[in-house]
Amino acid sequence: MESIKKESSIYKQILKQYIETQDETSLYSAEQISKSFIKNSLLPEEIVNLHIQALMELYPDLSADFQHSMDFLLETMISYGLAHQQFQSLQERQSKLESEIAVAANMQNSLLATKKPQVEGLDIGVISVPASQMNGDYHHFIQGSDGSVGIALADVIGKGIPAALCMSMIKYSMESFPEESMSPKAILKNLNRVVEQNIDPSMFITMFYAQYTPAEKKLHYASAGHEPGYYFNSHDHTFHTMEAKGVVLGVSSTAEYAQHTLELQKGDMAILLTDGVTESRRGDDFIETEEVLEVIQQYAHLSAQEMVMKVYKYFERVQNFELKDDFSLIVLKRDV
Repeated sequence: MESIKKESSIYKQILKQYIETQDETSLYSAEQISKSFIKNSLLPEEIVNLHIQALMELYPDLSADFQHSMDFLLETMISYGLAHQQFQSLQERQSKLESEIAVAANMQNSLLATKKPQVEGLDIGVISVPASQMNGDYHHFIQGSDGSVGIALADVIGKGIPAALCMSMIKYSMESFPEESMSPKAILKNLNRVVEQNIDPSMFITMFYAQYTPAEKKLHYASAGHEPGYYFNSHDHTFHTMEAKGVVLGVSSTAEYAQHTLELQKGDMAILLTDGVTESRRGDDFIETEEVLEVIQQYAHLSAQEMVMKVYKYFERVQNFELKDDFSLIVLKRDV
């Protein structure tokens, strides 16, 4: 209280000096006392009230209209002060949330990290870029002791930290399954049970799971409500849809998943993707799937990793470098 009284007296002196002289010295003094106001956490309306009191003491004969105008200013600053406090509180909460999301994104990258495997006769390219800090897409590779490789590509319907936790559970569930249960239809059936029993009913997961067996040169695959994959026949340079029907994970505890098989010849490719690729936009219009496949074919002569990078860069430019959705693309190319 004594401090405020002292500041009030100093402020009145500075104000009087400025009114009489309009000199730079009094302006500098005002700047210094404002720092003291900040130090003592004075609210805007308290400073205005201090100014009014100083004026009334210096010039007691001020007109009633002027006094009313100062009262109006005081009421305005009270409302402003409340709004400003709320704004600052929201800023602090937003800053805290952004910090937590950044930590969660780093944890997601660590928990869901997967190493692209080396598979005899198969060139693998993969890219997964989130539209925001947290990635709602997920891919994972599992190598079998027989040289086979499992490829999972999923899209969580739901974003943020809950989606990241959900994907972590999916990853560790897959890695815990016995190797004899690693066929695509068995993987999806087991994961469906895990999701149905452990994940909130409002959250669903689509997944395309494929298993490549180098000895047979065959790709076995199944889908749980995911975007269809595409098969590129290098002999006649045509694309074919890898149709595979199956309900989204977590919807029905009794769901079964049909398994399909594709034999890859040299130069053939299997393309797995999420809807962030097929639903890329040029302005307000969705890009046609035909254009996606044309761009992939344009880079078919490159290595699989170079190919997915070129395709991503193409659609990044198309969308003015602002992804509307997470972008994930996997290319499996038989090279021998």
